[in-house]
Formats: sequence, structure tokens, C-alpha cells
Amino acid sequence: MFPPLAPLRLAAAGLLLSTTLAAQAPDARPSLRAGALPAGIALDGRLDEAAWGAADSIANLTELEPREGGVPAGRTVVRVLADADALVFGIDARYADPGGVVSFARQRDAAFDSEDHVRLVLDTFLDGRSGYVFAVNAHGARYDALVAGGGEDENADWDAVWEAATARTPTGWSAEVRIPVRSLVFGRGLTTWGFNVQRRVQRLQETDRWASPQRDYAVTQTSRAGLLTGLPSFALGLGLGVRPSLTAGAGESGPGARLRGRAEPSLDATQRLGTNLLASLTLNTDFAETEVDTRRTNLTRFPLFFPEKRTFFLEGADVFEFGLGLGTDVVPFFSRRIGLFEGREVPLRAGLKLNGRAGGTSLGALAVRTGEVDGLLPDSTRGALVPDATLGVVRVRQNLLRESSAGAIATFGDPQGRDGSWLAGADFTYQTSHFRGDKNFLVGVWGLAMGREGLEGDRTAAGFKVDYPNDLWDVALSFKRIGDGFQPSLGFVPRAGVNITSLSVEYSPRPDWGWVRQMFYELGAQYVTDLSGRWQSYEVFTAPVNWRLESGDRFEANWVPVGERLEEPFEVADGVAIPAGAYHWTRYRLEAGTAAKRRLSGQASWWFGGFYDGSLHQFELEAAWHPSPLVTLELEGERNVGRLPAGDFTADLVGTRLRLNVSPDLQLNGFVQYDTESRSVGANTRLRWSFSPLGDLFVVYSHNLRELDDADTGIRRWRRESTQLLVKVAYTLRY
Repeated sequence: MFPPLAPLRLAAAGLLLSTTLAAQAPDARPSLRAGALPAGIALDGRLDEAAWGAADSIANLTELEPREGGVPAGRTVVRVLADADALVFGIDARYADPGGVVSFARQRDAAFDSEDHVRLVLDTFLDGRSGYVFAVNAHGARYDALVAGGGEDENADWDAVWEAATARTPTGWSAEVRIPVRSLVFGRGLTTWGFNVQRRVQRLQETDRWASPQRDYAVTQTSRAGLLTGLPSFALGLGLGVRPSLTAGAGESGPGARLRGRAEPSLDATQRLGTNLLASLTLNTDFAETEVDTRRTNLTRFPLFFPEKRTFFLEGADVFEFGLGLGTDVVPFFSRRIGLFEGREVPLRAGLKLNGRAGGTSLGALAVRTGEVDGLLPDSTRGALVPDATLGVVRVRQNLLRESSAGAIATFGDPQGRDGSWLAGADFTYQTSHFRGDKNFLVGVWGLAMGREGLEGDRTAAGFKVDYPNDLWDVALSFKRIGDGFQPSLGFVPRAGVNITSLSVEYSPRPDWGWVRQMFYELGAQYVTDLSGRWQSYEVFTAPVNWRLESGDRFEANWVPVGERLEEPFEVADGVAIPAGAYHWTRYRLEAGTAAKRRLSGQASWWFGGFYDGSLHQFELEAAWHPSPLVTLELEGERNVGRLPAGDFTADLVGTRLRLNVSPDLQLNGFVQYDTESRSVGANTRLRWSFSPLGDLFVVYSHNLRELDDADTGIRRWRRESTQLLVKVAYTLRY
């Protein structure tokens, strides 16, 4: 067992690594100078004003896929204009064949991976570790995200206030993107930011980039970005943003319940503390506009992880990231613990947040007061109610060397009102994109300790990861030790009292065959023991075949040996309990997918083979149909058929989504889900009208039906479980 301070000492010891791993001289970075933004420029997507012709430009990008270092099939010209209030990016995306534009989406935050788009990345602190992502497609649909995971990932749930307009041209399409500086947090006094541009041409499966056009690097690795120079002194005014909103509606909370109406105001406000720190306040917070979670079938013994989608918690979310390689095995601060309990809402009375960066130090702090709710806890726990509570987190991270960092995190409070709840931890990550000259390499160590009144056992967790994430070879090794009493009140830990060792190796050659773009040979192994070293589970995932074709189509075959030791019976489905014991079996998968560039595309998977002491067949289907830019229809379904000595079971899950994309500022989405486990149908219809860059109107209607057994006849009948109609209007005032 670790002594109480051992995890913290382990992470602090990682700081010594910086004395032995030397930084190399920075590479030359391409630069683009911002021109002066004239007053009254029209945001229409047409680059016909004189200021565009006079501005400095990126004359073209460099091909990344399919030929690294090649000349793109069509030119991409990028210019930037700036004044004290905003930056405007001008993009001219040309084609050798202008008729080959692939563009479907118009809704906000659509996944652009399957269509033509241009992606802009801004490193507003010039620190090579953080940044913003803005993307636009040929229809003017907007996507924004925070750079996450040290540049290896991005958080697409974050949203900002910005505008974009596009126009079709004889040679392709053009775009103007306006980003107000008040939508960004940036380094004080900087006249140069990190900047990069990437373009996708879906019909050719082509990717082009400006700075660092090498396959080993992601465009979100801001340490490899170019430079945007000549920025003016930005004016933030008072730096105050106030967003009042009003939510009104009515609904029935359960079968036979009375129709109840409500009208509630809420307020969100932000205050700049200089250019680099942002304070946020929320009062009587309402999340009516938040999209519902997609249901998932769970055939494991452990809870599923659902990402945060609520706006208040997403602002500055990158600052609160902790450690390297924790995944969802250990999340020390999981914001969905606040304002939600067992999937039901808990009132969020007030919240205050501070996030930003100063002098190479990232800072995030959050304090929230939640209200009490009756009937959510078992009757034996504190009178069966979730009490009001004060909850919070503080995160500090210091930049070291060129791309590395060290930091600490602490949380306090318990959503269920349990006393003495705290967590503290430290982490260190050495990161470089210059390993052996031009490769990515990361080493991270971390440690956590926590406490709560009445909690017994080992309340610590610690681990490390070594990662070599590159295009041809991607290799990672990680270890996590999670104490049997490690149950953080504001964290997510699905499995305590274990040692988890993981190894992944991926070899991805690109054969010169003409019809195969890339092959992925994968090996992923995980071995879990209890704290005494006795094995609990293992899985070896292999992909002897995983090919992506030049057309964009793909197919894959997998062989997966699995083992589980059950210390007690496991009820995998209603009335089907697998006895305690040690089990070993093998799973297989066949999967094929068609290129998303087509109007009709999809992916089908078939898992089959053993499952504990029986068998399990899993059929999964995803499909999307784009008959026109106005309409998108998506379908996803899953069927699980288990045959076990303890009993047979069938679990079905189906969901369908209809999108009506009138314009990038007006969308209507309808989503229907059904699963046999809950025997319920849930329908959610959501209209969003952005009547101004600062204002939104939401209309949300949800309707849930459940198949219940009649108490008198025993016959199953469909009954309305709940229904609700909400209208929310919000507008931001900036001073």
C-alpha cells in the first residue's frame, strides 16, 4: 500500500526528468502578417474588398495526404485582417475540378471529417500547449473547439461567439470568418500568436496544411504552428459580458402527474481580469438547450462514461485536464458530478469560475452551490434527499521546457453531503515533438490522494505513461494503481482496488498499391489485477486486417481473447446472472464502412464468439443519408443476442436523428431512441435559431414512453412517462 504522500511524491519526482531531457533549438516557423481591418467590411464570404488584395497572404498549403510534401490539387489562399475588436480570416479554397465540392452539414459543431472544410488553429498565448480551433465548410457551417490533451485532441463541446459566411466561386468556394477578440482569452501584450491552417478535400481524400505539414503532427499541436504577426493592441472595453436568459414551459414529470408550468430567469456573466484571465458567474443556471445523452448498451460490470455538454462547465475545460494517460479509469474532477445525480438534474443555484494563463502558469478555479432535491437517495441515506452543497476545484499547471508541464489539482465538497470530502494530486508531463529530431514523445507521472468521513481502505491512486504517438509507429505503455478506498466525490473511477497495465502498438504503413491508402496493424493489451497481484481481467485486442482504401472505404477484422474473474455473481441482463468464477473466451469482429463523402454512407459491425461461459452475437449499424443540404437522416442500431447456461437474453438499442438544416443559424433536430433494457422510447426535438451572433432562441420538446406491466391484468401497455416543452431565449450584452 502507498503511504499517504507517496502519490504526490511520485508525481513531484517527475520534475527531475526535466534536468535530464534537454530541449532542442526551435525550428523556423512560417509567418503571416495581419493586415488592417477597414471599417464596414461586409461579411459575405466574397473577398472582393481592396483590403483583401493588399493583405499579406499564405499563397498555398502543402499536401499532407496522400503525398506528404506534395503540391495540392487546388490552391488555398489565406489572409488575415485585424482591428482592435476582431480578426477576420479570408479563405479562397480552389479546386482543379470545382464541381467536386463535398459539403453536407449546416448545423453548428458538425463533424467535418467527412466533408470539405478549412480549419484554423490559434495559439493565443504562444505557449505551444493550448489553443482554439475554428472550422468552416462550403455551406458556412461552423465548428469550434478547445485544443486538449497537449495538442493530441480537441474538445468540440466548447462554443464561442463568432461568425462565418461563404460563397461559391468559379474555382471553388471562399469564406470570411470573423472572431471577436472578446471570445478569446490571450496573452497580455502579445502582437504575435501561434497560427495554423488545414484544409480537407474529401473527394480526393486529401489533407493540406500550412505549418509543419508532416503526418506525425496533428494540426492542434500548437508547438508546431506558424506565426500570425502584426496584431494590433486589442480593446476589451470594460471586459464585461452579461447573458440573461428566460426559460418557460410546461410538462408532466411522471405517469399520472399534473401538468406543471414554470418560468425561470437565469444569468451568466463574464468579467475580464486583463486579457488573459476570465471570471465567470452563473445564477439559477438552466441547461434546457443541452442535447440529451445518446443511450448505450452496457454489458460490463462497470458504469459508462458520458462527456460534459453544459456550457458553463466547458469554458476553460482544457485548464482542468489532469495527467497523461488516465483515460476514463481515473478522472479526478468530473464536472457531471455537479448538478446531476443518477441522470436527474440537481438545481445549480450559483457558480463562480476563474480560468486563464499568466506567465506560463495555467489557472482554473471553480466553486458551485447546488440546491437540495428530495427522493434521489435511498431512504436510508440522510432522509432520502440530495442536500444543498458547496463544491469546488482548483487546478494549477506550470509550463516547463518547450512543451512540458507540471501541476497540481484539489477538489472539495460532496454532492451527497458527506462530510470531510477532499482530493489533492500532482502531475508532471514531459512532452516533445523533437524526439530523435522530428518525432513525438511523452512521459507522464501523476499521483492522487483523497479523503472522506467514514471511508476506509487505500485512498490513493498513482500511475505513469510512456507514449510514442507517430504516424508509422504509435506505441504506448501505461500503469495505474487505484486504491480500494479511492472514491473521489467529484471524480469518476469506475473500478477501484486494482492495478491496470496497458500496452498498445500500432504499425501503419502506406503501401504503394494504388488502391490501399493505409494499413493499420494493431495490438492492444490490458491486464488488471487486484492490489495483491491476483488477476481480475485481461483483454488482448488485435487487428490483423484494418485497411483504408483510396476511395475512403474501409474494412477490418479483429481477434480478441478476453478473461474475467467474478468474485460474485454478475447480472448481465434481467434474470440472467453469471456465477462467480474465472472465465476465458475469445471474441471476433468483422467490420466494413463506406466513404462518408457519399450521400449515403454507413458502417456495419458483427462481433461474435464466446462470452463468459456462453456466446454473444453483437450487430451494430450506423448510417447517414444526405439527400440535400437541407435534410440529413442518421440511423444507429445495436442488437445483442446472448446464449448462456444461466439464461438467454436479447438487448436491442436503436436511435434515429432527423436534421433540417435551414441555414447555419437555424436548425431543427429530432432524435428518437429506444432500448429493450428500459423498455422506453425517448423523443427529443430541438430547434435552435441564432438570431444574432450574441443571441439564441431554443425550443425543446421531449416525450418519453415506457412499456409497463399493468398491475391488474399483467399485460404490457405503453404509457406516457414524461413530457416537457421548454422555450429559452438568451442574449449576450458586452460592455
